[in-house]
Amino acid sequence: MWEQFIIQPMTNLLLFIYDLLGHGPHTFGFAIILFTIVVRLITWPLNASQVKGAQAMQELQNDKEWQDIQKKYAKDKEKIAQEQMRIYKERGINPFASCLPTLIQFPIIIGLYQSIIRALSVMPLDMLKLARTIYPFQNVEGIIPLNSKFLWMNLGSPESVQFLGYAVPTLAVVVALTTYVQSKLTMPATSNPNDQGAQMSGMMSIYMPLMLGWFALNFASGIAIYFITSNALGIIQYAATGRANWGNLLPGGNKKPTTSKKK
Repeated sequence: MWEQFIIQPMTNLLLFIYDLLGHGPHTFGFAIILFTIVVRLITWPLNASQVKGAQAMQELQNDKEWQDIQKKYAKDKEKIAQEQMRIYKERGINPFASCLPTLIQFPIIIGLYQSIIRALSVMPLDMLKLARTIYPFQNVEGIIPLNSKFLWMNLGSPESVQFLGYAVPTLAVVVALTTYVQSKLTMPATSNPNDQGAQMSGMMSIYMPLMLGWFALNFASGIAIYFITSNALGIIQYAATGRANWGNLLPGGNKKPTTSKKK
């Protein structure tokens, strides 16, 4: 099922976009970027749910009922947690909504990696497997073999740039930074250290940049192109809502956002 419903469709979509672009130098890199945009459009409902969940969490921090509960039970952490879950349930707030789209990306990441490796096959046995993967309507003769060059990179290999005699993994650094920025912008501001959603988001904002940066460091650089494009689109999407709390990017910046008073 993984092969039939994940690897084959993703590989064929990549190759189809590559064929449309003309399969010349640097084309496969642009195919990955367009592929990422398509994936973002398909997963738009999940991303919209992420934005909505983060907004609901931020609005809750300015809610008078919730503020009164925090003051009333300031010394009773268990009671605060109970009241918090009650409010979540009554208002239909999912404290983990901002994390779910990130977790759902993992099958896409694994499938994309396998698709890139398969699409860039050069060994006879791998080429045979690729030929069996491609749908009949594809222009096999015009697509294979792919041109894996994109800018200074070979998209089938990990990326690095030589600087003063050292191999600097520039894309891995950019992946980690953009992942950090995206996770911080969607993190709900809170003044409650026992807020389970905020705790989960806080852990994800640390672990995800490190993990995706590690992926970009050790796997095909085509994966890093996907990460960077996806992160950039996510940042733009959330910033467009006007709810981005850029102060979250600074240490200690995860506080209640200031809101303009209604006249």
